[in-house]
Amino acid sequence: ETANFEFPMYTRAHERVDILLNATSRRDVNGDIVGVIGVGQDITERKQMEMEKARVAHELRTFIDMANAPIFGIDVAGGVNEWNNK
Repeated sequence: ETANFEFPMYTRAHERVDILLNATSRRDVNGDIVGVIGVGQDITERKQMEMEKARVAHELRTFIDMANAPIFGIDVAGGVNEWNNK
């Protein structure tokens, strides 16, 4: 049984650090759980980049939708894959 958990931790300086913990149960010869083995990694920078990417995507979508002209995107096959509401 392996699971991943994301959770915040705080440093002594009260700075938030986002942690990804990968944990699995440790069992004895009878199959009974006797502990947990886990590895954590700091994903603070990744989370900040994901939030910034989402913010920029939302800002661009708003810009496209509010434009006073039709705007559309075409994929490499020539199909329209994005458009605004004008």
